[in-house]
Amino acid sequence: MSFKHISVLLNETVEGLNIKPDGVYVDGTLGGGGHAYEVCKRLSDKGRFIGIDQDGDALEAAKERLSEFSDITSFVRSNYSEIDTILNDLGIDKVDGIVLDLGVSSYQLDTIERGFSYKEDAPLDMRMDSRQTKTAATVVNEYSEFDLYRIIRDYGEDKFAKNIAKHIVAEREKGAITTTKQLSDIIRASIPMKVQAKGGHPAKKTFQAIRIEVNRELEVLNKSIDTMIDRLNEGGRLCIITFHSLEDRIVKTKFKNNENPCTCPPDFPVCVCGNKPKGKVITRKPIVPSDEEIENNKRSKSSKLRIFEHI
Repeated sequence: MSFKHISVLLNETVEGLNIKPDGVYVDGTLGGGGHAYEVCKRLSDKGRFIGIDQDGDALEAAKERLSEFSDITSFVRSNYSEIDTILNDLGIDKVDGIVLDLGVSSYQLDTIERGFSYKEDAPLDMRMDSRQTKTAATVVNEYSEFDLYRIIRDYGEDKFAKNIAKHIVAEREKGAITTTKQLSDIIRASIPMKVQAKGGHPAKKTFQAIRIEVNRELEVLNKSIDTMIDRLNEGGRLCIITFHSLEDRIVKTKFKNNENPCTCPPDFPVCVCGNKPKGKVITRKPIVPSDEEIENNKRSKSSKLRIFEHI
């Protein structure tokens, strides 16, 4: 299966990077290489591009897509949280721009055996990095009822989280839950029919929550943003596309704290904490897709782009 993925907010992100032809740019979630291709197109032979992805299939597909830029590209199979180590290993001190597109790629959703989709029957997997041991089946079968409830409530923002967790635990006592269809049927049975008639697919929120937990998505994002900002040159930019309100909140808060890191009480006449701003938030409000983009790519609907510039 070819790696198909329509890049979300493509022009807005590439414009937001403010690309210098001789600059060094990093894509921390390379995916199919859609954003990367547009970045590489704007670089001279003195520019440099580093693509990072923990998904081996994505990396291979991106290498192929970016083969015409082989002189200026490097590819690393890793998580973007390792950016310090990756740049050090490549002998790079600072970069001019970093992109993160935090959505699950269309390829991952459409490759049935990866277990990301609630629409098809497949093993409960959901790992973005197939080298890790924890899968969706681990979460569903081994987490306590309270932890399942917490994950579905917080990461899935599902008001039926308590009931879904209770049903999962009751079902797994009869035997292990091993497939996406089993899980989807359990979720369906946990949500009132009148609610199901109005909303989207009843399993959507829980599947999202379990995927976030399996891949530690919020934890990784939270611990990586400060590091990324520190690795930017003066005028360098960090562009992050989120698809989830909790992700967006993390990005918004981290950007704000890097713009105004002062921890002094508000009534202090002058700052004494000594924390200096690292840059400025370029996007006062997040950039969202146009109606036309949403029409052409339904998966772009919840996306938001925020941009930070280092000073």
